[in-house]
Amino acid sequence: MTRYRTLALIVLVAVAHGLFFIWYQRPDWNTYWPDQVGYRQLAQALATTGKFTKSPDAPQFRPEVIRTPVYPLFVATIYKVAGTGQMPVALAQTALFAAICMLVYATARRVAGEHVAIVAAAATALFPPIPYFGALVMTEVWTTFVFMLSIWIAIRALESQSLASFAALGVLLGLTALSRPVFVLFPFALAAVGIVVFPLAAVRRSPPFGRWAALVVASMLTLLPWFTYNYVTLGQFTMSPAGGVGRGIWEGQWQATWSGRLQDELTRVAEATDDRTLLDQRVRAIADRERTSAGPMLEYVHQWQDIRRIWTTPTDPPEQAAARVAADKEYLRVGLENLRKDSMSHLARRLARGVFLLWAGEIPFRYSDINQLPPFVKGAVWAVQAAIVIASLAGFVMLFRSGRKAEALVFGSCLLYITAVHFPLLTEARQSLPAQPVVLLLASFAAVSLAFKPQVHEREHL
Repeated sequence: MTRYRTLALIVLVAVAHGLFFIWYQRPDWNTYWPDQVGYRQLAQALATTGKFTKSPDAPQFRPEVIRTPVYPLFVATIYKVAGTGQMPVALAQTALFAAICMLVYATARRVAGEHVAIVAAAATALFPPIPYFGALVMTEVWTTFVFMLSIWIAIRALESQSLASFAALGVLLGLTALSRPVFVLFPFALAAVGIVVFPLAAVRRSPPFGRWAALVVASMLTLLPWFTYNYVTLGQFTMSPAGGVGRGIWEGQWQATWSGRLQDELTRVAEATDDRTLLDQRVRAIADRERTSAGPMLEYVHQWQDIRRIWTTPTDPPEQAAARVAADKEYLRVGLENLRKDSMSHLARRLARGVFLLWAGEIPFRYSDINQLPPFVKGAVWAVQAAIVIASLAGFVMLFRSGRKAEALVFGSCLLYITAVHFPLLTEARQSLPAQPVVLLLASFAAVSLAFKPQVHEREHL
């Protein structure tokens, strides 16, 4: 009975945490986070017409070229049941946050026992970045839920080694990729870990090749309807034609050239100033104020405007969709060209800054308030997150050495995959959010192990 009271308390804390951020984020709902607009439009069109487009009433069908369908379908379902307001979505995502805490508990209990499971679930309930995004119409909490559900199934599959479990894992990872396309290669990465790394690490009862093949096939079959849709509407077998790596490569190449605040200022100036002569004057004034070279700044804003005009100039809906795809290809071309000119020192700064921001750079304060925060507050938030990440790395090593090699490698593959795929791209802290429950689980294992030195599960180690 004590366990159930503790779990009920954790759920209540998670719900209270989610409700707090709904209240706290509400002033920014319609003024910041423009990504919300696209998801709202797609969800409303799906709820009312069944069409996956932002312009369901256009004379010609305008396919969506940026976003994948699963999260808009989730929001559309809420719209059908509770109307098109933001509050029902935020409340539903608060419930998802509580479910994520329970998935962390269930996963940790299978791997490391009751004490670690309680600590990990409680740490997740108290971790602000997840409910922070739960108050917004964005994919973060939904993707975190589906990904954590996949990890729970993965642990169960390692234990049962049943074909059905690996197939179910493949389906869930396919749905994760349809929620956030960057996960499209994760089934292959996980299968590679199982086929290559498990034998090298002397994992006992390593699943046979056929199980990993079932995982990959099931994930690809889950993605096949979406690939087919893109081929029919745009002539490409792709996850997201204009939401591909081109823009991420280009923006990532510029990241760490200046501070995030300064780069944001340059972007806003480029967006607001069509006249090139006036734009150059304003950029030079910024460079003088910052006492830095104007050359790279001018190159950045010119590239920003030139590529953006590729998709803003057409007015015909089908032409706009095709132009957005063309713009992503141009982003890729220019980004790679810029990379060839980059110095090694810049790449080193990009690596250091990018990895830190990815795993420890979230600032769970209202977007409209972030620029007014004292530096020591940001530093303290980053320091706490960095400490959690360091503890999670220690937890990975300790879990591996305790004999739970297979589970440790599955958890580690999540962290390594996200780091690897985001290294060349524009890096934001929210990109690691789906794996943050795994980070918290590993950190909790390290903390409990150091504090109480619990015995490893008295079951046969995988």
